[in-house]
Parts: sequence; structure tokens; C-alpha cells
Amino acid sequence: MALRSPSTVMRLERLGSFHQSRLSFMRVLLRRMARENWQIETLHSKLNDQGVGHAVIAAKGPERTYSLVAFSHDLPDEQRTDRVIAEAWDTTFALYDGIPDDTEIERLSKNVPLQEKGRISARELTLSRANKSSRLFGQVVEALSEGRQPDKGQLEETGYLMRTTAVYGSGKFGAADRETIAGRPEFQAPFQAEMLTVYLIRLFVFDLVDHLAKVKGGEKAVRLSNDRKRRLGIGNSTGLGMAPFIVNHPQLFHAWVFAKETALARVLAVREATDQEIQIFTEILVRTRALIGDWKTKDPALCEKLRLLEEDLERLSKRADAKLLSGPSPWVRLYRFAEETLGLEAQELLASMVLEPYGRIVDDLADTMSVDEKSDFPIDGSRSVGEFRELIEGLYDFALQTDFSQPSEQARFWYVSEAKLEPRLGERFDEDGSELESPLSIARDISRLYEKLAQQPSDTLLAGFLLKSPEHRHVARRVGMASRCSYMEIQDNLLSAAMRPIDMLRAKLSFFGATKFDPRSDRWVRICMFQGAPLADEVDDDRDEWMYPAAANE
Repeated sequence: MALRSPSTVMRLERLGSFHQSRLSFMRVLLRRMARENWQIETLHSKLNDQGVGHAVIAAKGPERTYSLVAFSHDLPDEQRTDRVIAEAWDTTFALYDGIPDDTEIERLSKNVPLQEKGRISARELTLSRANKSSRLFGQVVEALSEGRQPDKGQLEETGYLMRTTAVYGSGKFGAADRETIAGRPEFQAPFQAEMLTVYLIRLFVFDLVDHLAKVKGGEKAVRLSNDRKRRLGIGNSTGLGMAPFIVNHPQLFHAWVFAKETALARVLAVREATDQEIQIFTEILVRTRALIGDWKTKDPALCEKLRLLEEDLERLSKRADAKLLSGPSPWVRLYRFAEETLGLEAQELLASMVLEPYGRIVDDLADTMSVDEKSDFPIDGSRSVGEFRELIEGLYDFALQTDFSQPSEQARFWYVSEAKLEPRLGERFDEDGSELESPLSIARDISRLYEKLAQQPSDTLLAGFLLKSPEHRHVARRVGMASRCSYMEIQDNLLSAAMRPIDMLRAKLSFFGATKFDPRSDRWVRICMFQGAPLADEVDDDRDEWMYPAAANE
């Protein structure tokens, strides 16, 4: 089967409908932990009656051990906020390379709670913080202290007891550079250190609520049951700071999308499904409908999308009967039905679901999702201007068709805030600062380059043109990359008044494995991570359908 066209896949509306899949980074991590029989244990926990103190949770793989060093604080309710400007949090964390001794824990205790204002070292792989879900965290502690388990429905509706507001890695604030750990097998896939951090934070939160319930209830208190624990993940609150990543790392984003599209093409090429494969898909479809039914949001646009998605899943369930699935080329026939009759949400959900029975032919693609971003850096200056114009015409039709003389097509500008050094989005005609614009205006810059090239003789060498017009070097480099990385560019105008940054956030977070997207505006979103995942003593269980609700009930 041919891969889907980039002009189809890379539009913002479709990217903003992506769902988690077998290639999402959380699932890649847990499959490896199961396959390699990682051992996880709390080495020590020193928490007082208010839950203030620290703990160390170690994850031991075949060659190395990594430790989450967790610090729990007494944060007044009025100081609890998800905004990046926060200066205090309920909990702060670092993922340590090895097992820290008392001297190292003391060093971390003076820096990790400060987050951006502190300084960590190359022994730390990540820096993170999290806040309590104010309502649910207290309810769970109260219930356990009284000797009863919390209500299952309430747990599943929220999905987490704490949510992170940042998980920093890759050299930020002194942490180890990506290059220093990229050669380790366990970190070969993208964002594995960050995913391990979140998974271990989840385990620490369970220990914390058990500790506080015991302090409050004494002998009558009970521990949170494993069944309830599996229903809980870790929340995350993410804003505009994440959005530019997929523009600034084009080769990497291409690798992610290309792997997923290759996986889909492999499955669509299956000529006949076995009874077991049909059974797995049918069960996943039932579970997915339950998952969608449990997906709550107050965002009007997403509410409408979910309403239509539930209707589409009903149509899909009727279409995916025994006759179709046991017939020739079942998955391509089912996907063609979705393309012709269902919305983008349902199409992309199906593109993820059909991978589920086929780990044997798609899971290896996880090893292709990291890249050497330096390898594609040089510009081929030996091309002629005429040849380069033709290349742009073939790759960037979406940019050349955009009329940038219209104010609506240049309504926004991206910049980096002085206070937090975080990406932000400004309104060009209403706010100051456009002179500090970040180079995320790919479509506009392509259009300007194309117009400038049209003024040159066709046989002029690109090198000569760029020598005289170096302001176009950055976008000329992207054109060269795009000729080899077909899924690297978002094929929409990122300056348009109609552009929704939330679509960029969702595209990236889907590759993490996030669920339950809950937009709080078109610029920030809450999600859930690792809900339904196996617990510390269950990571040898290699079942991989844990993110679907029924898995937590078994």
C-alpha cells in the first residue's frame, strides 16, 4: 500500500485529530520495560505527617538504574497554579542517572524545588514538577483514611491525582544533553527519559496518598487498591511552549509521522485477517467507544467533535461486521469506508486502532523515530535557481497559494517571552513586538524566497544567490530537507488568524501517548498520561492494551 499523501496528513485540522497508537512513546517505554523485566522499588521514603519530605524510587534495567528523586512540599491552596509563572509546587522531581547517595540528595534538595531558579547537573536527566488535583486528591485521602476505597467513577472521570506542569530534559537548566544518553538502548526512542519520569511520578503519588491516609486514619486506614491505581494516570497541563517544537525539529517530526504512516500502510496491505486479529480489533473498538464516552471536556469545539465521533464510531461498528473483517483486504476496505463517510477524528482514530492486532509488523518502527538532526544541515548550493524554484513548487504548493497581502494571513507572530524564555503568540496588528518575531513563519518565508528567486536568471547557482541574500538561508535549508523528509512540514499558514495552536499541541502529545485532551483555550490543554498502565510489580506483563478502559477492569 502507498503511504498517505503529506498534503492529506499534514494539514492542521487532521494533525489536531491524531490519537495515541502502538508507536506512542509511553507504550514503547512500557513494552521495553516488560520485555527486559525492569525492577522498580522505593528505596526510601522520608515524609512527615504533612506529607513533606522526599523519596527515591529506582527503576533497574538490564544495564543501568535510574532514580526518581521526589520532593513533596506544603503548598497553600492559593499558590497552586498550572501557569508557567508559578514559583512553588506541591511536588518537584529529578530523574537521576544511577542511585543518589545522601550527598547527592542534599544537593538536589537545594535546587530541584526551585526549578528554573535552581541548577541541576549532568547526572540528572530530567527536571519536573506537579500539582495536586485539588478536589480529587483530598477526596481519595479522605476515603482511604476512613477505611474505604474511593469511587471508581470519580477516579475515571478525572483520571489523575496530580498533573505535571513541566518535564524538562535535553540539557535544560543543566540536565544531561540528549547526545550523552542517545546511544543507550533504553533511550533510543524519543522522549524515553521524560516518559520514565512521568511513570515513576505516578508511582510516587500512589505512595503519597497512602502515607497521608495512614497519618489521618491510623489503623482504620486502607491502601489504595491496585484496581483503583490502574484507573489513575498523571495529568499534564501544556501550553504554547510545546507547539513550536514540531516546527523547529522538522526531521524528527517527519520521522514520527513517517513511522506511523508506514505502520498504517503495512496493516492496510494485510490481505486476510486471522480470527485472533479480528477478535483483538473488535475488542479494541468496543473499548475505544467506552474510552470516548469517558472523555470529558467543556471546550465547545471539542464537545462537538466528540459528539460526531461517537456517531461515527456507531457507523464504524456496524460496518466492521464479521463479513467484512473475514473477507479479503479487510483493513483497507474499512479505512476506505471511513475516508468516504466519517469525519477526521474517526478516520485518525481508526488509523490507530487497526495497528493494535499487528505489533509483530509495526512495533519495530519505534526504532526509526529518532534522527541525527545534524546530518541534513548543509545546503546544496550547486542547484540552479530554476531547479530550486521547481522544487519549491512541488513541495510548498500550500504556501504559494496563500495571499500574504491579506491581513488575516499575517495576523499572528510567534516570539519568545523575556520573562520565562517561553514561546508565545502575539497579535500582529494589536500588540507590539513583531520585530522580535521567531522564524516559525514557514509558509510566508517560502513565499518570499520564491518571489525573490523569480527575479534571478534561472541558471544562477543557489550558492551565489544566498551569498547575496543570506536572510533566505534558513528557509532554503528547509526546502532541501523537505525534499528528503516529506512529512516534516505542517501544510498550513502558522500566522493565519484561523490557525489553532491547540492542533499543534495535540499532534505532538498524541505521539507521547496522551489521552483525554481537554482544551482550556486554543492555546493550552490538559491531558492524561499512563492511565490504565501496569503498576510497579506488573511491568513484566507484556500486554499492551492497558490504555483502554476494560484493561483496568480485568
